[in-house]
Amino acid sequence: MSTPRRPRDPRRPGATGKSGSRPARRPQRDAPRPDTGARASGERRSPRENRAASGERTRRRPTPPPPPPPLLRRTFRRGEPGRRIRFGGALALAVLVLFAGRLIQIQGIEAETYAEAASELRLQTIDIPTMRGAITDANGDPFALSAEVRTVFVDPEEVREDQREELIDELVTRFDLDEDEVTAKVDAAPTRYQVVARKVPPGEWQELRELGLRGVGAEVDYERVYPEETGAADLVGFVGSEGHGLEGLEAYMDTILAGEAGKRQVEVGLDGTQIPMAGGLVKDPVPGRDVRLTLDRDVQWYVAQTLAERVEELDAAGGSAIVMIPGTGEIIAMADYPSYAPTDISAGGPEEWSNGAVAETFEPGSTNKVITVGAALEEGLTTPETVYTVPYALQYYDQTFRNSSNNGTQRLTVNGIMAQSSNVGTIKIADQVGPGVLHDYMTRFGLGQPTGLALPGEETGILTDPEDWWGTQLPSVSIGHSVTVNAAQMASVYATVANGGVRVEPRVVAGTVDTEGTFTPADDPGRTRVIGEETAERLALMLEAVTSDEGTAPQARIDGYRVAGKTGTANRVNPETGTYEGGGYTSTFAGFAPADAPEVVVQVVLHNPQGTYYGGEAAGPAFNDIMSFALKTLKVPPTATDPPAIRLFEEEDGD
Repeated sequence: MSTPRRPRDPRRPGATGKSGSRPARRPQRDAPRPDTGARASGERRSPRENRAASGERTRRRPTPPPPPPPLLRRTFRRGEPGRRIRFGGALALAVLVLFAGRLIQIQGIEAETYAEAASELRLQTIDIPTMRGAITDANGDPFALSAEVRTVFVDPEEVREDQREELIDELVTRFDLDEDEVTAKVDAAPTRYQVVARKVPPGEWQELRELGLRGVGAEVDYERVYPEETGAADLVGFVGSEGHGLEGLEAYMDTILAGEAGKRQVEVGLDGTQIPMAGGLVKDPVPGRDVRLTLDRDVQWYVAQTLAERVEELDAAGGSAIVMIPGTGEIIAMADYPSYAPTDISAGGPEEWSNGAVAETFEPGSTNKVITVGAALEEGLTTPETVYTVPYALQYYDQTFRNSSNNGTQRLTVNGIMAQSSNVGTIKIADQVGPGVLHDYMTRFGLGQPTGLALPGEETGILTDPEDWWGTQLPSVSIGHSVTVNAAQMASVYATVANGGVRVEPRVVAGTVDTEGTFTPADDPGRTRVIGEETAERLALMLEAVTSDEGTAPQARIDGYRVAGKTGTANRVNPETGTYEGGGYTSTFAGFAPADAPEVVVQVVLHNPQGTYYGGEAAGPAFNDIMSFALKTLKVPPTATDPPAIRLFEEEDGD
C-alpha cells in the first residue's frame, strides 16, 4: 500500500506546477485566528498581535513574487592540486625538450644545410662577361672585335664625407654626366651599387682610380667594335644589347664567338641592388674563339665601293658582287647594296641588314646559257664548230622568242651563239638536250639547292622538276627564265667552268682561332665533277669570245689579261601585278681571268638599273673595275698568250 504524497509547499519552487510557470491563483492568506484570551504568563506578543489587540488596522504588504528556479549545476569534487601541478610540469618539460631538440637539429646536425639556405636568400649567381671572339679576314685584319671597357659604379656606404664633393665633380666632368643624377646616386645609401657610367675606356678608369677616392669602383665589360668602311656589314652582321649575334655571321657563328660566361656570387640588398664586393668567383669565363674568313679586307672594301657607285650611277634598286677563287671555292669578297653601318644599325632595317648576295633571288637570264651549251657539249650532242640556222625570232607553241638584236637569219656556230648570246640558237641546242638532261646539269652546277655557305637568310631559288615542265618551259629555262638563283649560286657556276669542270662548294669561313692562337681549319669543301675538262676548256674559249669585238661585252676586257665571261639581261617580276610588265630588268655579268689559267671569278648583279640595263653595258664596267683590282691585289701576272681564233659564223671557213 503506497504512502500518500504530502502536498507540495506552495512556497517551494514548482509548487504550482511546472517549474518556472506562473501560479494560476494567488494564494489566500490564512484567516486571523480569534483571540482566545491572555497568553500564558510570560508569553510575548508579536508587534502585529499588539497592533491587532489595540484595534490598529494592519497594513497589507504586497506579496513578493516567488524567486526564479535555480540553474541546474553540475558539482565537481575538488581534486588534489599536486596532481595538476605534476601534469603541468610534465607538459612544460615536453615542450622544452621539443624546442631543444629542434634547436640542436638546426644549429648542430643540419647547421650547414640551413646556413646554405640562408645564404641563398641573400646571394645570387650572375654571369661574368667574357671576351667575344673577333671576326677577321684571311690575313687577320678585323671586321669585328671586342674591346675591353669598364662599368663604373659607386657604393654610397663607402663614400667619405670629406671626399663627397670631389667625387661628384670628377664623375660629372670625366663622363659628361648630369650633376643632379650623379649626386642622387652618391647619396643613395643604404644601397651599395649605383652604376654611373658604362663603356668607359680602361685608361679613363685608371686615371680616376689613381685619385684614391673611396666608394667608386669598376667592373670589366666588353664592347663590340666594327672598323669603319670595311664594306662587309651585310655579311658580318651585328650583335644585340645582350652581346649575342642577331644578323649575319655574328648570328650564324654565335656559339663559337660568344664563348662561355663566367659565374660569380653577389650579395643582394633588401632593395634588390647587387654588391659586387660581397661575392665570390664560381667559374672563370671562357673567351670566345676568333672566326677567320676567306675574305681579303682590301678587296672587300673596293668591291663594296665600286658596287655602291655603280648602283647609284644607274639609279638601280640594289645590287651584289662576289669575288671567288675557283680552285678552292674561297670567297674573297661578298658585297651588297644598299647596306648599313654596324655602328648605327637603327638607321637601317631588314632590307639593309639582309645579305642580298645569298638572300635575293633573280632570273639569271643569258648567264644560264653556259649550262645549256655545256650540257650539249658534254653529252656529245654538238660541237663548238657545229653550225645552226638562227633566225631573229622563233615561234614555240604559243610564244615567240627573239634575239636581243635583229640581225636577220644567221648561220652561227655554237661559238657564235654563245658570243652573241643568241636566244634562238640556244633554244635550238636545248631541244637537242631535252628537259631531263638539262635539269640534271643545272642541279649538278648547284642551282635549286643550298650553296654550302650556310649563311643566314640564304634562298635556294626555284628550279622546278622537269616532269612539271610544259609547253614553253624548256626554251624559257634554257635561256635563264622561269628559274631563279642567287648571286653566289651563279658565281659558283662560272667557278666550276674556270676550275676545269669541277665544282667546289663556295665557302666564306676559313676556320677558327683559339685563345692560344692555334688555327683550326674549316672542313674541306665538297668537290663534284660536273663536266669534263675538255668541255670546260671549250666553254672558256666561247666565253672569251663574249668579250671580243664581236661579242656582247667588250667593256669587260682588261688590258694585259685574257678575260672570259657572259652577260645576262632578264625581266623582273613586278610584285604588284605578278607579271613582267613594269617589273624592270636584272643586269648581270659573270666571268673569270686569266681565261687560259683562271685565278679569279667575279659576279656582278644590278637590280632594275635605269636607262642602261643590258648586262654588258650596265654590269660590264663594274666587273672590269673589280676584276682589275682583284688581279693586282692578288698579284696575278698578266697573260702571256694571245687568244686563239675561233669561228663564229659559217662563212668564216670559206663555205
